[in-house]
Amino acid sequence: MPKATNEKTGRLVPLKDCFIKIPNMRGGQIDLLALPDITDSKSAAYNDEPIIGRTAPLKTYSYSENRVISMILHFYITTERDKVLNLGYLRAIESATYPRNNSGAPVPFLPPVVCGIRCGDLLSTEGQTLDVVLKSYSVKFPTDVPWDTETYVPWSFDVNTTWEAVYDAGNLPGQNRILKVGQ
Repeated sequence: MPKATNEKTGRLVPLKDCFIKIPNMRGGQIDLLALPDITDSKSAAYNDEPIIGRTAPLKTYSYSENRVISMILHFYITTERDKVLNLGYLRAIESATYPRNNSGAPVPFLPPVVCGIRCGDLLSTEGQTLDVVLKSYSVKFPTDVPWDTETYVPWSFDVNTTWEAVYDAGNLPGQNRILKVGQ
């Protein structure tokens, strides 16, 4: 069974298969050191079709809503390096909500990046990373923990994120796929 800390150094060990990939980020991904709080939700929309003489309307499927994944990410400072690393991770997360610069005409900006998240088999299975777009983030820097006196980074802080799953048009999920592979 893997351990949460390195036996020699006491440093937190990154969780196996629990990360966030953000394109153009130095290092390519955020390896999570603590299991995030995860909420995964999706809903379907149905229309009521009234039928004369029927005591209740007929339900007709209209469409499915977006799959929304909320994650509270936990960051900790355990070494001097973590101060800079955690700030870099925060900036990378923030950057995923901003449009990309486009050096060519005719448009000055491109949509924000498509990211990838994985946390074991909780969000997808068979070793797949789930493609997502970051809809929102929020961070509150707590005052009840020590702060670094140079950077003012608290020794622990949480980032609340809300993601929406995105799918290639040829790879849209349906019930059979969800039942088979959990994507």
